[in-house]
Amino acid sequence: MAICALMVGVHIVNLSTNGMLYQYGIYPRQPDSLWGILAAPFLHGNLGHLLNNLVGLIIFSGLLFVHSLKRYLWSSIFIIAFTGVLVWLFARSALHIGASGWIFGLWSLCIATAWYDRKFINILIALLVVFLYGGMLFGVLPNDPRISFESHLFGAIAGVVCAFFQAKLYKNKM
Repeated sequence: MAICALMVGVHIVNLSTNGMLYQYGIYPRQPDSLWGILAAPFLHGNLGHLLNNLVGLIIFSGLLFVHSLKRYLWSSIFIIAFTGVLVWLFARSALHIGASGWIFGLWSLCIATAWYDRKFINILIALLVVFLYGGMLFGVLPNDPRISFESHLFGAIAGVVCAFFQAKLYKNKM
């Protein structure tokens, strides 16, 4: 809930400053926007954008808390950073903001974890996510120039890579 409160607070500050915080979004290949790799997930274009992302963040975060808070936080930091770097390097020249890359990363992490770590709980979560949210797959395709499909695509890739590394890490600890 603290992350959600932070996002709402950032949105209020951004609204009250006429969008001054948008300068901290990701502008691909612009050295001044490297900070955007970590800041962009907390910036949103409007209230609808923020609310949509909060719903997805709450759902997929809740599913991942099954493992542990530490693992969730590590996964989130990895997904945010990996996605942000890929967006900064390869996305089209536009402002990229919002938590959807993070959300797509958590979504794909829920699914990919079942592939790499075939415990019953992981398979159950993956089946639930695929059944209820499988349509998110279409979000990685370009369909609206105002939406950063690149963040969605790179977030989904980051989630799979994160699941791979976690499987290696937790397998070695056993």
